[in-house]
Amino acid sequence: MPELPEVETALRGVSPYLKGFMIEKIVVRQPQLRWAVSPELVALEKINILKLTRRAKYLIIHTDQGYIIGHLGMSGSVRIVPHDSPIDKHDHIDIVMNNGKLLRYNDPRRFGAWLWTKNLEEFHLFLKLGPEPLSDEFNAEYLFKKSRKKLTALKTFLMDNAVVVGIGNIYANETLFLCGLHPLKLATNLTRKQCELIVTTIKNVLSKAIEQGGTTLKDFLQPDGRPGYFAQELLVYGNKNKPCPKCGTKIESLIIGQRNSYICPHCQKKR
Repeated sequence: MPELPEVETALRGVSPYLKGFMIEKIVVRQPQLRWAVSPELVALEKINILKLTRRAKYLIIHTDQGYIIGHLGMSGSVRIVPHDSPIDKHDHIDIVMNNGKLLRYNDPRRFGAWLWTKNLEEFHLFLKLGPEPLSDEFNAEYLFKKSRKKLTALKTFLMDNAVVVGIGNIYANETLFLCGLHPLKLATNLTRKQCELIVTTIKNVLSKAIEQGGTTLKDFLQPDGRPGYFAQELLVYGNKNKPCPKCGTKIESLIIGQRNSYICPHCQKKR
């Protein structure tokens, strides 16, 4: 599933082809995604794109009439292609621009979303989101206060979008390994020092992943078709039975919250 670095990479990749240009029309071939495609999108014509931003794992296209909000879901991707590009059976949406290009959304599992709102501040999916992990709002004191009385597994806590957005499974695994913390440790037992280490590590891991264009596992590609290269840097995720890069102990896997987790039993002792 595309995580925050992959979405940020997609945003940076498509922005030069959208910002400052006009949407001629939007073609919707498959309206039934995770949620039904907003009917307003089909009616949009001749609207100007002002800029593109990201909130959590959502792409936001700011226009002079409102906001187009896209989510890549489990297997979605966006590409910039010429108007006459051949259509794949999973190419569900085209945002046709006035510069000879279009933004094409492909999603084999159809678990993404494309929505429309006039009021971004009151958009229902954003109301309960926590701070962005790379922002100043996400700091050690905030995380420490948020973790008090939280009797949930640390990994589950960090992946809660109400706590902090965009910390998906891959980067939660990598962060906890680098911090030497067991994913089943209760969040309420975190110390201030551990919160400081987690915050610093999350920011470093995400920043490095963004610099390298995200992580290509099964589905993610950058908008120009190139893979993200952070997969080459993964220390524990997907490395079951391989030696720990720190101590050589075999990496183990376990299921937490129905998601695969990877740990070094020596470096990440449960305490």
